[in-house]
Amino acid sequence: MVISTPLVVMVLGMVGMLLAEWLHGRRVARMAPLAFGAHRRWPVAAVVAPWIRITATGALSWGLATLLLLQPKAHRIGEIPEGDYRHLLLVLDVSPSMRLADAGQTGKLTRRGRAADLLQSFFERSPIELYKLTVVATYTDAKPVVIDTRDMEIVRNILNELPMEYAFKSGPTNLFSGLEEAAKIARPWNPGSTLVLVVSDGDSIPPTGMPRMPDSVSSVLVVGVGDPLAGKFIGGHQSRQDASSLRQLATRLRGEYHNGNEKHIGTSLITALTQVPSLSPWEKLGQREYALLAVALGAALLGLLPLFLHYLGSSWLPGVRQQEAARSGLPGKRVAQGAVP
Repeated sequence: MVISTPLVVMVLGMVGMLLAEWLHGRRVARMAPLAFGAHRRWPVAAVVAPWIRITATGALSWGLATLLLLQPKAHRIGEIPEGDYRHLLLVLDVSPSMRLADAGQTGKLTRRGRAADLLQSFFERSPIELYKLTVVATYTDAKPVVIDTRDMEIVRNILNELPMEYAFKSGPTNLFSGLEEAAKIARPWNPGSTLVLVVSDGDSIPPTGMPRMPDSVSSVLVVGVGDPLAGKFIGGHQSRQDASSLRQLATRLRGEYHNGNEKHIGTSLITALTQVPSLSPWEKLGQREYALLAVALGAALLGLLPLFLHYLGSSWLPGVRQQEAARSGLPGKRVAQGAVP
C-alpha cells in the first residue's frame, strides 16, 4: 500500500492540532468558572470548536501539500488538456489476404488499400483532434505498432506503406490475438474513453476464445473489407470477406458491424461512436480542484471560527444583578438580559 505525501502531511497536521487542543482544553477547564459561570458547563460551541479546528487544519494541510507537489498546469488557447483526450485503438488485419485486389466499387482495390480509404474518411469526419491513436497489427499473433500518437502522418504511413505482414511468422490469421493485445493496452485507461476499431476481411475467425474488453472501452466498430461474394485463391483456399463471422464478432463484442467493401462508414454511425459523453461539473473535478476546495474550506473555517465563538461561545456575563444591588443599597451594574448568576 502506497501512502501519498499529502496524506502524511494531513495526518501530522491533525495530530499536532489534536495535541494543541488537548493542552488548550486543560487550561480552559481550570478557568471554566470565569468563562462559563459557576456551573462550569461548556456550551455546545466551545465543545465543537476544537474538532472544527482539527478538521480545518487537516483539509488545509492536505490541500496545500497537494498543490505543492502537483506539476504546473499551463492553459493555452486551443490546446486540449491532457485529461480530456480520448483513445482510438485500431486493430488492423495485416495478413497476406489483405493484399488481394477485390475491394472497392470497381473491385480493383486491394483490401488493405480499401481499409486505408475507409479509415482516412473516418478520420476526416470525426473529431480526431480529441483522440490519441494506437495501432495494433495482427496476423498470426499481434504487435503494437504505435501507442497514443497524435501524429496522423505516422498512422497514414502505417496504413499505406508499411509491409507489416513480414514481421510475423506465416500461418493462419489469429484476429483474437489482436483483440487480446488491444484489451491489454486499453486496460489502464479511463473508463469509457476508448473506441476500438477492427478492420479485417474476416478470412478466419475462431468460434471460441473471445477476449473480454476492459471498462475503458466504450464502443467497438468492426469493419469488413473485400468482396463478400466472390473469393480469391490464396494459401490453398478461397479467401473472401466473411461478413457473417465479422457480424457475429461485432455482436460478441457488443459493437457495430459495417461492410466497408463498397460504402464508407455512415456519418450518423461515426457521430454516435465518437460522441463525447457530457460530464456533470463534479465529474470534471480533478485532484487540483479538490485541493483548491480543501484549502478554501479549511481557511474559511479557521477564519470564521473566532467570530463564531465570540457570539456563541458563552452566555455567561459576570456582574451584579440590578435587583440585588437595590436590596443591598449598592450601586447596581447593568448587565445584559439572560445573564447567569
